[in-house]
Amino acid sequence: MSDYTFSAHPPRRHVVLAAGLGAAALLTSAVLPAHAATGRTAGAAGAPRPTTAAEAATNAYLSSVRGDPARLRAFFTRLPKGGDLHNHLSGAVSTEYLIELAAEDGLCVDTTTLTAVTPPCAAGTRPAADARTDRAFHDAIVRAWSMQDFPPDENGHDHFFDSFNKFGEVTWRHRGKLLTDVADEVVRQNQFYLETMVTPASDSAKKLAADVGWDPDFAALHDKLVAGGKLDKVVAEARTEADDADAEFHKAAACGTGAAHPGCRLPVRWISQVSRGSAPERVFTQMALGMRLAERDPRFVAVNLVQPEDWDSSLRDYSLQMRMLRYLRGVYPKAHVTLHAGELWPGLVKPEDLKFHVREAVEVAGTERVGHGVDLVHEDHWQRTARTMAARQVAVEVPFTSNAQILGVRGAEHPFNTYRAYGVPVVLATDDPGVSRIDISHEYQYASVTYGLSYPVLKDLARASLQYAFLPGRSLWQGNPTRDGYRPAGVCRGAHPGLTNPPPACRLLLATSPKAAAEWRQEIAFRQFENTYGPGK
Repeated sequence: MSDYTFSAHPPRRHVVLAAGLGAAALLTSAVLPAHAATGRTAGAAGAPRPTTAAEAATNAYLSSVRGDPARLRAFFTRLPKGGDLHNHLSGAVSTEYLIELAAEDGLCVDTTTLTAVTPPCAAGTRPAADARTDRAFHDAIVRAWSMQDFPPDENGHDHFFDSFNKFGEVTWRHRGKLLTDVADEVVRQNQFYLETMVTPASDSAKKLAADVGWDPDFAALHDKLVAGGKLDKVVAEARTEADDADAEFHKAAACGTGAAHPGCRLPVRWISQVSRGSAPERVFTQMALGMRLAERDPRFVAVNLVQPEDWDSSLRDYSLQMRMLRYLRGVYPKAHVTLHAGELWPGLVKPEDLKFHVREAVEVAGTERVGHGVDLVHEDHWQRTARTMAARQVAVEVPFTSNAQILGVRGAEHPFNTYRAYGVPVVLATDDPGVSRIDISHEYQYASVTYGLSYPVLKDLARASLQYAFLPGRSLWQGNPTRDGYRPAGVCRGAHPGLTNPPPACRLLLATSPKAAAEWRQEIAFRQFENTYGPGK
């Protein structure tokens, strides 16, 4: 089974997306303090943070190349961009590599639907290997398995999600090889960490859920799952899957050899996906499995709900699922939670379905990050939700291209600046860069060009993607960086990454905290980057 699979079009409420600038654009403009509109760096009510001479010079270079696409692209490719925290492994892989894997595995492609299927290749199918020599066939598969050539002004919702069904037969077989492709690209994009989503022990979790059945008493349901070690057996299977993926990754990436791929040195953590469109007993089982994994295996850090939020089953059970998570957070307090919430827009669902998703993710489920959060300003009491997110440092993960392709939301309609105006931590992410045909550099460049962001703002967005990562250990930064700025923790105060060796107490922090170590590496990269694009460049 695919790591990220969608059944064919469950019923949805509304499918016509709103066009043009709507209420969100007006609300976004209305709530922006001056500093947010001009791209300065500050919290909800704070003054812009001071910039260094190197930052000012680098920003001057950025301003000078805004009309030069090649130099602008080079700038954003080299920009140190922290980590990718919202990334689905099967949707992140390049489509060309998926086609090659299908060919290597001897899979077939249905010539009508362009869906990968198992051999033998019967009538109405062709060997995937034909795509190696038949360019028209290859390009048709690319268009079916991604957003390549999809008209940007059309509703891409269904095409986007259907693509996962089309290549699902490829992705479930090779988690390690998929990671090789994705991790190498993350390093090429000058990032320092990856959290990517997979569905652990999917078939066994589904079977366990069916055997146990539904019980609205969450405690009783959890007791049934763990009785006789049933859930632990699925946890063990998931860990074995991860072992196999590790082995495949190390072999494919030649780790530990002279030909090691760049991705070998990238810290990676898994987030367990939960299929929100499934029956309640399966959703609860997948949640419990993912959270139990996060407490027992350091490779796993969190759970997240996936599949379209606008499906009828997703809408019907949304509040129930938030209550499930609230209960399970009490059982598994060390497991992290990040939630797709508010990936909705007027016209896609009824108005009443836009009123509460981000709020319940934050206030009921206690999520630590929100994925997308696009419908924020359409929710009841959304200002209170934004202030709560800022106070609790609940970050919002923003994949601009995905939001444009699936929801048709871009530019002034997007709540990006609204979140920033309220002091909510924001991190840029890719979502499914293979399907979307983009990379993280594209997302940073889009943000800078669309919202007029300066280099210091971009730098702090990149810092945020490590600050709010689920990497273990203390941060290099103290307090609330979104509100107070990125000030080094006491033991590292006065240290200058890339210029001086850290003092002993700071070295101890870097040696014992993977999070602080990644942040320190990024600061060294910033110094090198500013030396490249600074004075006289």
